Amino acid sequence: CRSGQVSHVSTSFRMLEDQTQKTRLWSDKHGRNQYERLANLYALIKSVEKLETAYLNSTAHAGAYESACSELITRFKTLRNALVDTVPDVQHFMSTYSIQFATARHRLQIGMPATVEHRVVRLDEQPSAVSVAECVHNYIGLIDTLKLNMAAKDQVAPYLSDLLTSLYRVQQLPTDFAGTILVRHWIVRLDKMRASDELGDDEIRQLLYDTENSYNAFMRLLGGHEEHTRQGQSQVE
Repeated sequence: CRSGQVSHVSTSFRMLEDQTQKTRLWSDKHGRNQYERLANLYALIKSVEKLETAYLNSTAHAGAYESACSELITRFKTLRNALVDTVPDVQHFMSTYSIQFATARHRLQIGMPATVEHRVVRLDEQPSAVSVAECVHNYIGLIDTLKLNMAAKDQVAPYLSDLLTSLYRVQQLPTDFAGTILVRHWIVRLDKMRASDELGDDEIRQLLYDTENSYNAFMRLLGGHEEHTRQGQSQVE
């Protein structure tokens, strides 16, 4: 009887030990790396949410906020390239894991700090002429890239991202400028592709057409604005 009790206790301890053992989420190194990247993505999203809250509460200076936010967005894009097969978009990831960070979701989807999106003028802001020159540089860079048949996402997307950011910095442009809307459309489209994926011939042709039209509209709009400014100055004189 005593032997039976000891056996029963031993069995109970073994069952308890089995229940308390850690559950392994991966079976190989690749699986482990994937879970580590997912954990890093969650931590990054949470950091963006806290940064946005700090900026909204005026506890983060606009310049410091913009610098930190730009760095987090760059890290997010790099991490996304490694997780593109697992995480098709940030909204899907946040919905899957019930992550309720709406501000961070918007910031990462639009891909630029709030100070750029809403055109917050800072004391250290660069002159308007510099912003316009950057836009022209980014337009030409994108057009040349497409004409050279460089069609992979990692070749085209950086130009689109830089162009969108520079467009938002030009104070003379209206908020509903068609060129800005077109660039954002293509960024969202490429965001769903893997880094090595390439645009088809028809897509390259359409993007080139949209970019050249956007560039021409940009130049016309700025030309009209400068002419209006000169006329106003003449009337004052």
